[in-house]
Amino acid sequence: MADKKVTVLAKFKAKEGMEEKVRQEIMVCVEPTRAEAGCINYDLHQSADDKRVFMLYENWVSKKLLDEHLQMPYLKKLAAVAAEICSEPLEITLWEMISEPE
Repeated sequence: MADKKVTVLAKFKAKEGMEEKVRQEIMVCVEPTRAEAGCINYDLHQSADDKRVFMLYENWVSKKLLDEHLQMPYLKKLAAVAAEICSEPLEITLWEMISEPE
């Protein structure tokens, strides 16, 4: 995966009444992340069924550049505050595309 594109799904579940705070904290990371080398897209979604659930859908040129992204101060700040505003631990999964793009 080191030299292949990588997709990340990061799921956050806000504590009751903290939905807006979670949205704001994640949104702070969107613009600087999109400007990073290697970021193909970095898109925040909110569940249509449960407004407490947020998901970042990210695509990166390589695992190496994703790893560099994870060391950014704004990401470390988000991780630190997540425990206070989220009801569950942050869930992050990495994905590798196996179908050929059209």
